[in-house]
Amino acid sequence: MRPEPYGIPDEPLRIALVSMHTSPADRPGKGDAGGLNVLVLESARALARRGNHVDIFTRSAGAAHTQALAPGVTLFALATGGGAVRKHELPNLADAFGTELERAALAASDSYDVVHAHYWLSGLAALPVSLSLGIPIVQTFHTLAEEKNRRLADGERPEPERRVLTERYLAGEVDAIAAVSRAEVDVLCDGVGASAERVWLVPPAVDTVLFQPGPVRARAEVRSRLGVRIDEGLIVCVGRVQPLKGQDLAVRMLEHLPGAVLVIAGESTPGDERFLESLHDIARSIGVEGRVRHIGSLGRPELARLLDAADVVVVPSRSESFGLVPLEAAASGTPVVASRVGGLVESVVDGETGVLVDGRDPQEWAEAVGTVLGDVDLQVELGLAGRRVVTRRDWQDVAHELETVYRSTIPAQLR
Repeated sequence: MRPEPYGIPDEPLRIALVSMHTSPADRPGKGDAGGLNVLVLESARALARRGNHVDIFTRSAGAAHTQALAPGVTLFALATGGGAVRKHELPNLADAFGTELERAALAASDSYDVVHAHYWLSGLAALPVSLSLGIPIVQTFHTLAEEKNRRLADGERPEPERRVLTERYLAGEVDAIAAVSRAEVDVLCDGVGASAERVWLVPPAVDTVLFQPGPVRARAEVRSRLGVRIDEGLIVCVGRVQPLKGQDLAVRMLEHLPGAVLVIAGESTPGDERFLESLHDIARSIGVEGRVRHIGSLGRPELARLLDAADVVVVPSRSESFGLVPLEAAASGTPVVASRVGGLVESVVDGETGVLVDGRDPQEWAEAVGTVLGDVDLQVELGLAGRRVVTRRDWQDVAHELETVYRSTIPAQLR
């Protein structure tokens, strides 16, 4: 693994970011949008603020269109395949998307210095374009089938062999890999077969201006709208509603927390609608349906207010390459209780900014959450520590590091 990079550019770069399966303009927590969308958009903005030119390419379910997302950042939604399709069908559209991507790259006024593909589908589509046009390519996987398949829920369908093999192929062919956590680096090098010399560690950051502790009155207003009494603890679980995110565990633990309300923010991933229904079934079966609120996905400002209003944020994921929600909660001064898996071990400092839980026993989770809910001083202590930790890094640091990764792939005579 490369040392953590930090560099200042000499000349601006022309960067093509590729997010085929989901647009960074989409609201996180809705459809297939999540932390990847936040990372792509925020890193693009930060790169542009440093003078770079950034174009983002995604697939349009309708007509092709262009949208300015920020100064220096333009989104190109490419018409490919026509209409909305299920995520498992998207690999069949990778060639067509790649053709449109190459056409757009050739039509650009200046050639790109680097292509950065986000998620395996983007790499599948963009690698042939990189080879055809002679443009270096950087890959960020965000999640890896190798890891997801190790931690499947009962009855959950494993990631297809095509994805497993494609990720291994990409890891061996791209010019560099920008990993989001040390846990992902380990999986890449030990499980996927990536060469450590081409793997760079570039963790995400958090917007500590948007996500920050607010006034008591604002928190009280949020809790009132949610129907949470002053004597009840407010537990928040944020993310796409799917087995991987483990919201079923959050509901089950509520049986052992009689004085608490659980708010689930996020929508079901296409194909996982039955999982959302099962959460309501679980709540009814254990008698907690009156203390569970499912509020759908939220805009970023609304999410910031919810995290600030929470007493505890829970992240019961079965697997996470990193996890932005714990960082956003920490920036809001709110303690986190999370699974001791993957990158969550890096985004939650156990005993300092939150609590990590081994296993998936609802009672053990309830004990961990209950300890925080029952101790206001501990809530404050964990919250203050979380805020201190996340303010050490921002999206400009991410942009610095990405530039160093990009420049490592550009032939010396062209720099």
